[in-house]
Amino acid sequence: MAKVSFGSKWGRVSATVGKSGTATGKTPEEVVRDLKKAAQKSPGEDYRERSLALHGLVCARCGREFKAQNRQLLTVHHRDGNHLNNPPDGSNWENLCVYCHEDVHSREVLGDYLEGTAPVREATLVFQDDARSGTVSGLGALGDKLRQAMAKKQGK
Repeated sequence: MAKVSFGSKWGRVSATVGKSGTATGKTPEEVVRDLKKAAQKSPGEDYRERSLALHGLVCARCGREFKAQNRQLLTVHHRDGNHLNNPPDGSNWENLCVYCHEDVHSREVLGDYLEGTAPVREATLVFQDDARSGTVSGLGALGDKLRQAMAKKQGK
């Protein structure tokens, strides 16, 4: 006897197959029913489908319309940033295309940086001052512009 497993994203259904090729203990209908049950998402994980049904296949930012063939490019953005907050009325969701969704999150990162609330990173120098000549060694005019920009940024 060989063991055959039917996998799905959310679970596994297995059936033992005899020499004749028929499942022992389960009818084909029972195996299909078990596969469908295993494929069902637990409560709270099907918010994407609910959001698409509520808000339609349209990006809330750019207005691009999607069809069944390219609906995978439409994502659900959580307005409060908490992906576990999934109210049934969809008030925390907006459908965004992957491009707008990336833009929203990159703007948040840039905003944190500009406000000074971003994680502190080590500052690196892109030039080195030559104390004798007062110029940036080896970089010429571009080096001078970089030095001026760094001094302006540091408030000097």
